[in-house]
Amino acid sequence: MQKKQVFNPYLPLDEYIPDGEPHIFGDRVYIYGSHDKEGGYTFCMQDYVTYSAPVNDLSDWRYEGVIYSPSQDPYYPNLKYMFAPDVVQGNDGRYYLYYCMGGDYGNGGYTRPISVAVCDTPAGKYEFLGYVKNPDGTPMMKYICFDPAALNDNGTIRIYYGTQYGYEEQPDFAENDEYINKEIEMFGRTKEEILSYPDSIMGPSMVVLEDDMLTVREEAKHIIPYKVKGTSFEEHPFFEGSSMRKVGDKYYFVYSSWLNHELCYATSDYPDRDFVFGGTIVSNGDIGYKGRTAENKLNMTGTTHGSIIEINNQWYVFFHRLTHKSDYSRQSCAEKIEISSDGSIAQVELTSCGLNDGPLKAEGSYPAVIACNITNGHMPYGSNSIYTFPFPNVTHSGDERFIAEIGNDTLIGYKYFNFKNVLSVSITARRESDKNRVVYNGPVRSDERCEKEAERCISLETVSSEPVSYIDILTEENGESVGKIIIPENFSDDWCKLTAKTEIPDGIHPVYLIYHGNNRIQLKEISFETLKNFV
Repeated sequence: MQKKQVFNPYLPLDEYIPDGEPHIFGDRVYIYGSHDKEGGYTFCMQDYVTYSAPVNDLSDWRYEGVIYSPSQDPYYPNLKYMFAPDVVQGNDGRYYLYYCMGGDYGNGGYTRPISVAVCDTPAGKYEFLGYVKNPDGTPMMKYICFDPAALNDNGTIRIYYGTQYGYEEQPDFAENDEYINKEIEMFGRTKEEILSYPDSIMGPSMVVLEDDMLTVREEAKHIIPYKVKGTSFEEHPFFEGSSMRKVGDKYYFVYSSWLNHELCYATSDYPDRDFVFGGTIVSNGDIGYKGRTAENKLNMTGTTHGSIIEINNQWYVFFHRLTHKSDYSRQSCAEKIEISSDGSIAQVELTSCGLNDGPLKAEGSYPAVIACNITNGHMPYGSNSIYTFPFPNVTHSGDERFIAEIGNDTLIGYKYFNFKNVLSVSITARRESDKNRVVYNGPVRSDERCEKEAERCISLETVSSEPVSYIDILTEENGESVGKIIIPENFSDDWCKLTAKTEIPDGIHPVYLIYHGNNRIQLKEISFETLKNFV
């Protein structure tokens, strides 16, 4: 039977599982992650669910259902959300889920120990087991317990975790009450405890557990020194999102950097020391890919978290993208990567085809929201916030998912399609109006950085000088138009199909749609008509 095609995001379009940790158990690959609410107002508002696919068919993802609920943790509802988890198979054959609890906007998420749940199967009903604990039974709270990742290293159970801010890089940290009070508030620790660490209470850490999967066998330690100035990590310091993979005899530490939009990696011959920065694997704004700068990013950027995995002799990176103009509705994506003979991983670009066996076929219809690039040329950076000013974004209304607030000079890109005898390209679109505009009515959080971002982006809005609104079709980001979709003057605020004849040669090409006009529009679908449709 021929496989289906699969695109980014690879799960159902109404599913939001960020912080993806992929694992192969048996003959299936399972994705574990946080669970955002579509259009939610904060991180991780839903129960943990998982999906799985056969290792030989990554187009066939199956919903496995709810595997764990926050109410199962004894600390609920003091903290009512579960943040980024990981699952590992213990030496007893059972499966262990590691996670941390948090509140709205992450408040309290740095204050609790690492929770553990257990199940006999990879995707069954997990039951609360306890907290990672010291040999005397007290909760293990060395360093900051956050974003735990698990590795069964040939029978040794290693948990990686932590977060890192820059306060302690300041030379006057120990005497600066402002910095110390920020850490006291975030971490729920005393000043004396914070200052008791000879290096830092922050930074990426590892603890070794006994076979009971709870009790500390080897005390926690930093795997990378906290202070990164003068090291290979100086430009890409650790922030959060620890994940560890073993490739042959080499350890690959995957993490989210201070830049926030990128997954980076570091390598070592050891699981707990001597890591050297390797590079960026993927950025959710394509920043850094072929020299692209942050000013020219190709999407709204924000949090990322994920990992790498080899499936059927092909390596992939799993990560997430942002939707709904916020950090709180994040969707799973994946891209093929290569680990070179010297162990390095080159940064990969964002695509729409992701896990597919190759480019998507340029025939039939595709949801518009599989666009890998959505930019008006001045997209904001998100930071634990929801934006309310207009800019192009993936959103939803009822059961429909589409790209909204498409303004003048917006570029919407799809990579890649395999063209063969394509005669025309069509879109299903509508004029944005009070009738169909998506209006967010929930709580709004915006920190100071995002308020400045909003001011910057609004100031850079452009208007069209063209008498007629239209969409150029390109096969290169800065190339020549190969087709033009004219937007009629009486363009409806109900969905309608608009078509343009094209002269796109056979072969593999990206497709870029660039809108020119002063009325905002919405886009639901892109489709291709080929010669065989007319035979």
